Amino acid sequence: MLVHWFLAAVHLLAFALGFWAVLTRGTAFSRLAAGTGEVKRVLLADNLWGVSALILLITGGMRAFGGYEKGTDYYLHQPLFHLKMTLFVLILLMELAPMITLIKWRIALAKGKPIDTGRAKIYARISHAEALLLVLMVVAATGMARGVTFG
Repeated sequence: MLVHWFLAAVHLLAFALGFWAVLTRGTAFSRLAAGTGEVKRVLLADNLWGVSALILLITGGMRAFGGYEKGTDYYLHQPLFHLKMTLFVLILLMELAPMITLIKWRIALAKGKPIDTGRAKIYARISHAEALLLVLMVVAATGMARGVTFG
């Protein structure tokens, strides 16, 4: 029983960390676009966003498919789970461009080369949209926890 509780708590805390990290990254991108920010802050927030995503994947996978919660059959037949996973895939798709760019930035910085911050403003918007989708994932998760079904 304690493992179930621990996994649920870590999963929810990872949502909180992810929400904070992606909002912080978005703000750091905005400041960078305005000429008042630092690349270091963008990269730090991005690291935390990545850590939270990894924790969400591991704990979510264990909870849904590892026998720690209601069981795989429940999740696969729960429309809110499908909504949550759809939102997750949308976040992943939206994340592709910023992720590739930030990998390139890290490589360039390691080589002492300049980076192109020309798309920082659009990446700020993407980050803030991802934060909204993360909130919607939490809404779907709370519905699942309460046994909300459709049909």
